[in-house]
Formats: sequence, C-alpha cells, structure tokens
Amino acid sequence: MIALTAADMNAVNSVILDRMQSKVALIPELAGHLIAGGGKRMRPMLTLASAALLDYTGARHHKLAAAVEFIHTATLLHDDVVDGSGLRRGKRTANIIWGNPASVLVGDFLFSRAFELMVEDGSLKVLRILSHASAVIAEGEVDQLTAQRQVETSEEHYLHIINAKTAALFAAACRIAPVVAEAGEEAEEALESYGRYLGVAFQLVDDAIDYSSDEATMGKGQGDDFRDGKVTLPVILAYARGTAENRAFWKAAMQGDRISDADLAHATGLIQETGALSDTLERARHYGRRAIDSLAPFPAGRAKAALVEAVEFAVARAY
Repeated sequence: MIALTAADMNAVNSVILDRMQSKVALIPELAGHLIAGGGKRMRPMLTLASAALLDYTGARHHKLAAAVEFIHTATLLHDDVVDGSGLRRGKRTANIIWGNPASVLVGDFLFSRAFELMVEDGSLKVLRILSHASAVIAEGEVDQLTAQRQVETSEEHYLHIINAKTAALFAAACRIAPVVAEAGEEAEEALESYGRYLGVAFQLVDDAIDYSSDEATMGKGQGDDFRDGKVTLPVILAYARGTAENRAFWKAAMQGDRISDADLAHATGLIQETGALSDTLERARHYGRRAIDSLAPFPAGRAKAALVEAVEFAVARAY
C-alpha cells in the first residue's frame, strides 16, 4: 500500500505541511512533533488506496486524506492528555514536552483545519461522513473514559467502544473515496465495511500487543494500558475466566493498586494462561477476514492486493 500510494502521499504530505502552519509558532512546532513522528499515515493511505481501487484520476482525495490525518492527529493529542501518556511512537508525547493546555488547543486547531479542508472540497456528503465520524470518535472516547477501571465491562460494550473510537475513522477514510469517485452506493458501503472491520482488527491487535510486546515493537511503553487501568478485551476475557483470587487481582489492578513490573508480569501470565491473548488475536483475525470479504465486489488488481495486504499487516503485527 505504501508503494501504491507513494505519489499521492507526497501530495497529501504537502497539504499537511501547508495547513499545519500558523503565525503562532507553537502550533506548527507542536503539531509537527506528532505529524513528523514516524506514524504510518495508515488512515490517509486507506483513502488513497480506496481511490486507486476505483481508478479515480482526480485530486480531490489529497485534501480529504489530509483532513483524515488531521482528525486522527487531533484525537491523539487529546488522548495523550486524557491518558497522561508519556510515550507515543517511541517519543515523548507533546503533553509531556509542552503541557496539557497546549496539546488540547493544538488538537482543536487541527480539528478546525480538517473541517476547512472538507468545506473546500464542497461535497456535503463528504462533510457529513467525516463530521459524523468525528462525533462518533468523541462519543467513543467518552464511553471508554466511563468504562475505565470497570473490569466487569462486557465484550459487547467493549466492541461498541472500539467501533466508535478507532473503527469509525477507518470506515470514513475508506468511504469518502467512492464519494469523490462517484462510484455509487454499493462501493461506498463495501469500502466502509472494509474500513470498519480493519479498524476493529487493528485495535484488537493493539490491545493484545500491550501484554505481549515491548516498547521497541509498540512505540509505547509495554503495559501502558494495564497501568492506565484500561479495560481492554484481553483483560475482559481473563477476568471472566479467572478464579475468585484472579478476579480480585484484576479489580485491584484496574483500580490502580497493582501497577508494579511484577504485577504486569502476573497480569500477562493470567492473560496467556486463560487463553485471553490467543482469543483476542483470533477475534482480530475474524474481523480481518470480514474486511477482506468486504472487497469481494471489486476486481482483482494491484490496489485490491494492497488493501488485502494492509489487513494482513495489521493482524501480523502481533507475531
């Protein structure tokens, strides 16, 4: 997908660099720290690859892919403040360097820039898709905040949260391509499904990696979710399957009373012993297969192969 979208990504990056500028020097400095921070640019790339799948030859998708990246970057800046995170992609987070107020306000600036780009495109349908996704993401983040440290959160509720906070932007990033390509409702729905299922798989793998990987692989500290009291699917499954003693441990851990390295090692052991890790990854593979199945209406070719490979990459990160 990187090779497929390379030329278009250059155009998108030009838009990103241009639109993150401001006379207020702190804005490009802080935004640039994250935007230039080695992210995969997966969401805008999905917009570009979806457009390639439909043989779209225009340039409208460049500004829209930049808008998608700005929405994503804004949510990351806000997330790191909410979570009190210290690392993002292996680097110190903006809130640690510049403080919480600056991070929140620059996140707001990037959201505003995203909406300017959408309005410039002129399509009410595109504006509706991306503005709705932005609202759903915010709802998902608030929903996750209220579920934080609630170890009895159900798997169904958790999937609802990640559908909102992660999968909604993947889905919107893919759906806007057939809108600008005027490819019709069937293509819109198929690519939205592809993005949604990919987003869920992507998040489930992230959840698993927190209990099975290290900082070099993940770009964040191992066990960050554990120490933040984030009730992710591996925890939900391990708690449901645990003994009374194990459940007491999980309750204490999610309340922030068990956050040492030894506690993390114990938690990781419980997650592996109960099959919670392997089952989380199996669910990720399931959603990955559904994403690939969603591409059935489209003909074989380089773009379709790249979109399939993106799913395989997202799931394979855990191995």
